[in-house]
Amino acid sequence: MIELLQNIAVGVLLLIGSGFTFIATVGLLRLPDLYSRMHSASKVGTVGSGCILIALALFSAETAIVTRALAAIVFLILTAPVSAHLLAKAAYVAGYRMWGGSVHDDMVDTIRNEDNGELK
Repeated sequence: MIELLQNIAVGVLLLIGSGFTFIATVGLLRLPDLYSRMHSASKVGTVGSGCILIALALFSAETAIVTRALAAIVFLILTAPVSAHLLAKAAYVAGYRMWGGSVHDDMVDTIRNEDNGELK
């Protein structure tokens, strides 16, 4: 009975992780600008990968595999948002502008000084 519940939980987590990964892929293909695509890849991709790694940890009976899967989840949660933020900031400074339909650009006042175009 426990093995059946374990297999059902692993299957559900794999489906959820695959769904989030699919949504991240669609976001990469359909979103209009670099910043929206980066958001899709970092946030939704992290959740999808995390669900798949949790499924691996539940399915595996070996402590080493469970430890590696949990370490990978922690690594993803700590690094993906930070790297996406730094890449977006570097892209903005390099001159990649937001999509024309974006509502507000918060980075104008913090990154560039409008008077002389230099970094603050």
